[in-house]
Amino acid sequence: MNIKKTLNVAFSAALLLLTLASCGGGVPAGAPDSSSGSAPLSESVTVTLGVVGAIYEDLWKPAQEALKAENINLEFVQFSDYVPPNNALANGDIDLNAFQHRIYLQSEIESYGYEIQTIGNTFIIPLNLYSQKVSSVEELKDGDVVAIPDDLTNGGRALKVLEAAGLIKLSDAAGFNPTLEDIESYNVGITIEELKANVIPSALPDVAAAVVNGNYALDFGLKTDEAIYKDSVLDVEEYWNLIAARTADLSDPAKVETYQKVVEAFQSEATEKVFNEDYGGYFIKVGWDQDLLAR
Repeated sequence: MNIKKTLNVAFSAALLLLTLASCGGGVPAGAPDSSSGSAPLSESVTVTLGVVGAIYEDLWKPAQEALKAENINLEFVQFSDYVPPNNALANGDIDLNAFQHRIYLQSEIESYGYEIQTIGNTFIIPLNLYSQKVSSVEELKDGDVVAIPDDLTNGGRALKVLEAAGLIKLSDAAGFNPTLEDIESYNVGITIEELKANVIPSALPDVAAAVVNGNYALDFGLKTDEAIYKDSVLDVEEYWNLIAARTADLSDPAKVETYQKVVEAFQSEATEKVFNEDYGGYFIKVGWDQDLLAR
């Protein structure tokens, strides 16, 4: 059992009395309404959520607060890069994770046979090109080194950004996730260097430019208006970020109910307010109308 439940009889009795005393069997007076309109869980439940980067804790803070009224304690588990979170989820070390887009999850499933799946959409963030040495793409010259993430999916997306920026031409036969071998020609004689996504921001002083993953860009204080080229392809579902769960857990109605509340707590006006007011619209909500846990 991966959701750790702690039954507190005295608290549950008090909660029941408060619920009966409130209007029409709703939530206790002074508490926020359930996002799903259903009653809070009768038992206190802890849900562990794997994330990559401190920014995710800020994005999830409104949901974490709202879930307290649902009797759900959402705990964050931080990972330093993209490799461990799916392994931890598949092994039952965490209950959910929220750090990746759809195509990355699919590649992990194909590579490792993980039985995990999407239960809700969160947002899409741009994959921008940054530089501390030039102020525009046009200033890049032959011999300049441009860094991109070395993982297959973010690396493929980064190559598409470089193509859109006019630096390279990808083969028409390249798949959805191109690799360096799919580069047909260079419009500028740059050298593309593949680095771990989490170290690219700190490598900016050593390269001419770099494609930086959004969460790491934010962690390192890089602003979207500082990018020398901004990612403009934001409606491709494969790049939508998501919340993932173990497939086996979704056969448990109690877990599905809990996870539904977690998804709905994130997909809220309070979360969107954080997107827009705290991060200047850097995060864009997508797919919130899709019910991936329909029962």
